[in-house]
Amino acid sequence: MTLAGAAKFVLGVSLALAILAGGSAAVALYFMYRVTTHPPKPTFANELNQKPKAVPAPKQQAQPEISNPDNTNNAESTIEKADSDTNSTEPLAPGTYRARVSWEKGLSLRAEPGAGAERIGGLEYNQQIVVLEASPDKNWQRVRLSDSDREGWIKAGNIEKIQ
Repeated sequence: MTLAGAAKFVLGVSLALAILAGGSAAVALYFMYRVTTHPPKPTFANELNQKPKAVPAPKQQAQPEISNPDNTNNAESTIEKADSDTNSTEPLAPGTYRARVSWEKGLSLRAEPGAGAERIGGLEYNQQIVVLEASPDKNWQRVRLSDSDREGWIKAGNIEKIQ
């Protein structure tokens, strides 16, 4: 074997090893990238075909001001605010009941029963509502907000009845 033949053999083997190592590194980097990226955000049935809208902040009830000419803090000068949602004595129509939102992320309030219906607002976790009726397929419920006359439809199964 000549010196030129030996050089060609060594060069061929080293090129083969370089190509093999480079290809293996490229495949390893590709799979590492695929494993470390976050998956796409899941899309739920009630979020299809809607643009994200801001949920309005809950209304805060104004507390009455107390005038105290003596500037003393006695027990007679303090007023405790009653919780209007739980102590409401407003009678409900037959077949309706009070409930609260039990879904931690809140609910979408829709104009019609259906995931594709227009979103007209939102309900927060633990917000109190009055359930008025259910859709014929029992998958949606028409509700009224306890603190206003606003009505809409929500996905059934995300509320708890209040006694």
